[in-house]
Amino acid sequence: MWRKLRIVILLLILATVVQQLWLDKVDLDWKRNFYVAVYPVNVDGSAKVSAYLRTLNTEDFEPVAEYFAEEAAPYKLGLRRPIELQLGALVDELPPAPPANGEGILSTIIWSLKFRIFAWTNSPEVSVKPDIRMYLLYHDPAAQAELSHSTALSKGRIGRVNLFGDSEYHQQNMVILAHELLHTLNATDKYDLSTTLPVYPDGYAEPGKMPLYPQDFAELMGGRIPQTETSAEIPKSLKHTLIGDITAREIGWLR
Repeated sequence: MWRKLRIVILLLILATVVQQLWLDKVDLDWKRNFYVAVYPVNVDGSAKVSAYLRTLNTEDFEPVAEYFAEEAAPYKLGLRRPIELQLGALVDELPPAPPANGEGILSTIIWSLKFRIFAWTNSPEVSVKPDIRMYLLYHDPAAQAELSHSTALSKGRIGRVNLFGDSEYHQQNMVILAHELLHTLNATDKYDLSTTLPVYPDGYAEPGKMPLYPQDFAELMGGRIPQTETSAEIPKSLKHTLIGDITAREIGWLR
């Protein structure tokens, strides 16, 4: 009896995985646009961050939608705006943190399941049901000099994005958000995790530029603008980034 029940459960899990893979593939045909809900989270409980979050509105995230529209245009998707962003209500709970490096694949799987359960139970309603949910974890820059690594999952299309809760950092915040958003659409990182330097050529916006350095733009998934072979700058805004052909192929813009 228990053996048959286990087999049924495994078959249901397999069917769910196969269905999700099929849905992901269909979605990336870009026959429709993606709706993204962004949910602010005040990580520190800071009064300063709380005041900043009260100023946010959907228009503050419009540059991300416009950026993707401009970058998608050369690929002729047939969509004027392939990605739309909606600002959701403040979420009080923190999404589960990813496991530390070296904790193993089982820990990552368990965390992934916990995160997806969190998203199912912490998705305040927005005007259009979202395809992607991004939890924006705002930190007080006065209390934390550097942001920890952000994470996003293509399965479940959810992201945990660390940002600074200050208008001075808004443009850089949008670069981080756009980068993590592309992870939910199957894009991969194109930088060396140990050095944070973009990997040549896939992580370079202009790999054929002569002379190669300094680059003028960052490939969005490369993360930084290479200045020399051993140095790179963080882009100040999305205007200093591009989506390269390799990334475009990963997310289904280029066949």
